[in-house]
Amino acid sequence: MTVCRQWRGWTTPENAAVYEGIVRGEVIPGIETRKIPGFRHIDLMRRDLGDEVEFQTLMWFDSIDAIVAFMGEDYTVSHVPAAARAVLTRFDAYAVHYEVLDQRTQ
Repeated sequence: MTVCRQWRGWTTPENAAVYEGIVRGEVIPGIETRKIPGFRHIDLMRRDLGDEVEFQTLMWFDSIDAIVAFMGEDYTVSHVPAAARAVLTRFDAYAVHYEVLDQRTQ
């Protein structure tokens, strides 16, 4: 079974590049260096909404147990570093998790 962890955060257009730099330069490399068993990969997406910019991360895991190993027993709570909080205007306090029913490579 594959599980997808989804999380979103929003920032101003002025802070979007700063936030993206934090995620790409610190957050994602920090996750990758942990070598979490069952962690497959992470996708970072950006959407310009005019007066704000939405970012979304999708993290792919082999199981809920792998997510618990990554986040701890209360695995739905979001972990947002202080540097990211400083430039986000709002964010999901909890991540959502989906069981992936069908995944096809083309």
